[in-house]
Amino acid sequence: MTGPEQPRKQRHLIDFDAPRRPRDTAAEAESLERVKRWVMSVLVVTTIAHLAVGLVIAAVMLDDPQPGARVGLCVIAGAFGVIGVALARAIHGRSPLTPWLLAGTLPTVVGLWLLQR
Repeated sequence: MTGPEQPRKQRHLIDFDAPRRPRDTAAEAESLERVKRWVMSVLVVTTIAHLAVGLVIAAVMLDDPQPGARVGLCVIAGAFGVIGVALARAIHGRSPLTPWLLAGTLPTVVGLWLLQR
């Protein structure tokens, strides 16, 4: 035998040899703010995207429209798309002027393509 064995420490008790790390409330607040920004930007983009798609659907389904009304609705849908992309970038603290604004014109392009079919 090598000697008396030390009793095992029970895991549910405090171990003063290995104290817990103090909570980093600043890092937790930063993480929470990042999540809030992502949730807000996703909500903004999806809400505005639904509005833009609804305008394109209205343009396609319009009965007996005024001249240019269908094209006008598609252009308005694209404007809302651009606004959605710009708002998402602004929520994240980035410059809204970016090549990503071209992605906002996608409802106009798709709408005009659907009207030409």
